[in-house]
Amino acid sequence: MNALETIKKYGQEQLLRFESELTDEQKNKLYSQIESLDFDLLKNIEEKPALNKGVISPLKAMELIEINVYREELKNIGLDAIRNGKVGAVMLAGGMGTRLGSDNPKGMYNVGITRKLYIFQCLINNLFDVVHESGSYIPLFIMTSDLNYESTTEFFEDKDYFGYPKDYVHFFKQEMAPACDYNGKVFLEAKDKVAVSPNGNGGWFLSMMRTGMLEKVKDYGIEWLNIFAVDNVCQRICDPAFIGATIKKDKTVGAKVVRKATPDERVGTICLEDGKPSIIEYYELTDEMAEERDERGERVYNFGVILNYLFRVDELEEIVKKSLPYHVVEKKIPYIDENGNFVKPESPNGYKFEQLVLDMIHLAASCLPYEVEREREFAPIKNKTGIDSVESARELLKLNGVEL
Repeated sequence: MNALETIKKYGQEQLLRFESELTDEQKNKLYSQIESLDFDLLKNIEEKPALNKGVISPLKAMELIEINVYREELKNIGLDAIRNGKVGAVMLAGGMGTRLGSDNPKGMYNVGITRKLYIFQCLINNLFDVVHESGSYIPLFIMTSDLNYESTTEFFEDKDYFGYPKDYVHFFKQEMAPACDYNGKVFLEAKDKVAVSPNGNGGWFLSMMRTGMLEKVKDYGIEWLNIFAVDNVCQRICDPAFIGATIKKDKTVGAKVVRKATPDERVGTICLEDGKPSIIEYYELTDEMAEERDERGERVYNFGVILNYLFRVDELEEIVKKSLPYHVVEKKIPYIDENGNFVKPESPNGYKFEQLVLDMIHLAASCLPYEVEREREFAPIKNKTGIDSVESARELLKLNGVEL
């Protein structure tokens, strides 16, 4: 379907409002972008109730006390998988450092105090820990977005990949989704550009498939992919004991979890939904559920996910055959108005569409929640100061012996 057919089908004629003012090059760029976007997702505005949760029940985690008893055995299973080339890593790095006061990709933010230490650098250093332990380099796939692909790849080139072999690092772009007003009319970001945003962390595997990265995964012989968020500077990547536990327990997915600091901490909680693995958001957890306890007196919904998952590749291929829902999120979306003026709204003015990795968990056959030490592996950087900030991450990096 060409651009004109697309906008007629979806009632988006406003996207060509300034067509007469554009050069042929600008027109072709706009047409090409329109043809590349999935306008079907606009129907999700009316289907938001379909995302309601089913029956929630507890899912038992593999806790540290058990992990520590079997740690050497689990670690050896994981190291064997790594040495046999069965494990790859996927960094989700499509976001920008806007909330940190930076115009650069979030991974380029410097968390050092007396020396330069970038978020990307922290993560590569963490990956090197496993490389040194296993004696094997692990293929690393880095998901960027239209917003930061060039700056991210140039940064890695400039920093010589922080010592990691270039041949083992592969960049790919995340799919983009159109952004619209409350009536489902898609915004223009410029006269020759549709307003778009990354389609959420759940679109990572489909983006790998569409950019040819799945072929590389198969060329390597990789059977397991460890995906992780760019902003957690202390996390362990391709952790051998985590890999070993997921394999030994015969699960298709592993999820690293931490004990929640408070029952209402703003993290997703691992659970069962209609008998299948799932994650319930902090705002969906009732007070009664938050306080429910087991026979030991422990809270049953006490483990929060940290966006560090291990997926079996054949399971991922089954998951993407199913329908991953879109979450409709209210946002402040800059746009060009009907008079051609650029508007930066002060309050939410429309919707963005995101697929979330937590929905992939619910489509999986099985999942092992695997507890890790919070102080050692959970240092997310969401804000400049306060909770989950540059400040709190620096304290945890120091606690873990990292020189700042």
